[in-house]
Amino acid sequence: MTQNIGNKGPIQEHDIMMRGRRMLEITGVKQVESFDNEEFLLETVMGFLSIKGQGLQMKNLDIDKGIVSIKGKIFEIVYLDEHHTEKAKGFFSKLFK
Repeated sequence: MTQNIGNKGPIQEHDIMMRGRRMLEITGVKQVESFDNEEFLLETVMGFLSIKGQGLQMKNLDIDKGIVSIKGKIFEIVYLDEHHTEKAKGFFSKLFK
């Protein structure tokens, strides 16, 4: 499940705001590669970002502004290098066929 998010105009800023380890707001998102209740894989203007946790839910998706809001218990937020990105995309593509 891939959702493209529009990037109109100049390069977007990329910020991550977390409130109480229960709510994330991420800007500069280019697309949502995959997600489930334990992991989100997002392509941002600064590279691929993996968010892992428990009971994760997408609360807001603003396609025009490139903003994604995620609710749930956050365990890990990590940027993936190219080796890890291909591995993660391959794993998720098998799950969502």
